[in-house]
Amino acid sequence: MLLAIDVGNTNIVVGVFDGYRLLTNWRLATDSKRSADEYGVILGQMFRYEGLDPSDIDDVIISTVVPSVQFALEHMSYKYFRTKPIVVATGIKTGLKIKYDDPRQVGSDRIVNAVAAHHKYKGDLIIIDFGTATTFCAVTGDGEYLGGTIAPGIKISAQVLFEQTAKLPNVELHAPGKMIGKNTIESMQSGLIYGHMGLTRFIVEGMKDEMRDKYGCDRDAIRVIATGGMSSMMEEGAGCIDVIEKRLTLDGLACIYEKNKNQRKKQ
Repeated sequence: MLLAIDVGNTNIVVGVFDGYRLLTNWRLATDSKRSADEYGVILGQMFRYEGLDPSDIDDVIISTVVPSVQFALEHMSYKYFRTKPIVVATGIKTGLKIKYDDPRQVGSDRIVNAVAAHHKYKGDLIIIDFGTATTFCAVTGDGEYLGGTIAPGIKISAQVLFEQTAKLPNVELHAPGKMIGKNTIESMQSGLIYGHMGLTRFIVEGMKDEMRDKYGCDRDAIRVIATGGMSSMMEEGAGCIDVIEKRLTLDGLACIYEKNKNQRKKQ
């Protein structure tokens, strides 16, 4: 079995795979202060809760956008799962051709999502991840990762409004059902949720135009794949999302592992 770990700025998502089949998954708060032993104990408890045996793990793969957590997770892998983990980084086989000016600058989470979406859908794609940041990535059917856009996520935007203004409150993130708010909370919710829907739609439309004009893609055939915690909320209002894949990043880690495991066994 494979233990796949995706470290985001807010959460760590952990999945256990048997081949490409996801057996279970968990979500932890990202905490750079946790030690390898703390992570090991937490995962051990989760394994026992699910009736799984940690000794059945054959390999570990890690993707992280938080470098300070990487060492603790690597050490945890050595100690608790008896394996040196594969870390998604420059040089790993992905099956994509990275067209970024400097491929090392592309976040591993964006690459992993692109790998999963390309593996499943094949054609020209826009992948949106509604996470701490909202990221948009363009991938062609030939597996060319063209680049994309990074915008502040909804939660970050709400947090900044709360922290940087004297009178605006911290609000729950849900659609108020109207654009014209009748109080401060409704007005903030309208701006945060509907504003992000508008941002999403505008960027997607612009990316589709560029993919058609600069890269020869069939604009009408470009599929938009969304993932991340806020994707379901964004889907209807944005009006441009074709598919929601909640476990896209974990699936991408499983795909990358399959592309690299044979070379790993020869080392």
